[in-house]
Amino acid sequence: MTGLAARNVWMTSAPALGRELGVARWGHYGKPLILFPTGGADFLDVERFLLVRSLGPLVEAGRLKVYAVDSVCRQGWLGDVSPREKVRMQAAYDGWLTDELFPLIRHDCAGTDQRFAVAGASLGAYQAWTAASRHPEQIDLCVGMSGTYLMDRRLSGYWDEDWYFHDPRQFVANLEGELLDRLRSVRFVFGMGERYENPTYTEAAAAVLDRKRVPVNVLRWRDPAGHDWPTWRTMLPSVLDAAV
Repeated sequence: MTGLAARNVWMTSAPALGRELGVARWGHYGKPLILFPTGGADFLDVERFLLVRSLGPLVEAGRLKVYAVDSVCRQGWLGDVSPREKVRMQAAYDGWLTDELFPLIRHDCAGTDQRFAVAGASLGAYQAWTAASRHPEQIDLCVGMSGTYLMDRRLSGYWDEDWYFHDPRQFVANLEGELLDRLRSVRFVFGMGERYENPTYTEAAAAVLDRKRVPVNVLRWRDPAGHDWPTWRTMLPSVLDAAV
């Protein structure tokens, strides 16, 4: 079996989160793409809602190797936990990315040294934006769709140093030197539809990158045009077809 017919699934250890996190892979060759789920979803929602199928031509052509991952949005950002716990879980999740996920993908890709692409919709776009901003040595392309990038209303005024370093709107604004040079090697594409969107989220995320001269392109999608899977199934293949 090849391409979409051959799905591999791993359950990986995340001790700091007290649970396992799922990873699913489609394809055998191509640029690794990490897909973050929407806020209430698990790692297989991108399959259930046919986002992976929409990437089928790129997977079958050997241009993409897709990895869909779990996140902490449902339990943390949308969960009934304290602001400090939300931030702690986000920091622990970033540790899982670096300690478990990135090495797993490199091993699965025969030790490749190429950088990854990341993508996500809604709260998944926040995860993609944050991962790319924190780890430009690992990631060179970020696609955010209908992004919920501003998380302050979920923290009720809470702030600490952990949050500073997991909120690109804050830490990117202060990057200089080598760290900023690395981030400038990443391409960011932020897309959104016309209905049920909050453009201020996307505009704010793009503005902080633009002020630091980090490449960012904002796309306003009109057909289809909602904060929903039909938009994302059209948007993501179109962006990636031009980028990989």
